[in-house]
Amino acid sequence: MELFSTEDQDRIVQAISVAESKTSGEIRLVVDRRLKHDSALDAAVTFFKKLKMHETALRNGVLIYLAVDDHKFAIIGDKGISDVVGEHFWDQTKEHMLSFFKQDDVPNGLIAGIHDAGEKLYAFFPRRSDDINELPDDIYYGNN
Repeated sequence: MELFSTEDQDRIVQAISVAESKTSGEIRLVVDRRLKHDSALDAAVTFFKKLKMHETALRNGVLIYLAVDDHKFAIIGDKGISDVVGEHFWDQTKEHMLSFFKQDDVPNGLIAGIHDAGEKLYAFFPRRSDDINELPDDIYYGNN
């Protein structure tokens, strides 16, 4: 699926790596062309399980899901995050991303969301000396 230039893909993956360098949290990005679920949130939950994000040591994984053609996206965090933050924890991050998406700047919207997620994770889950990267930093492309 050719949605981003090589340069944009590299910038997005680099943003994940930089965001994770400050936190023990794990960030994954899933990009679909079209939504094959009832909602972006349902798709995010499905991919969260498929990518085994619930198996991180501190249960502090974050998944950003985007269905490009349908203009839908969602952000979800694992139990370790939801146990310590409020219900609307990701709302500001979503608004920040949306400001880029409305300008048709998807790559920078994703990078902004990844950066915000990393900063938010850092506040609750700072990187530990024994931290390892438990999940790949690459972009996971869905099935369509």
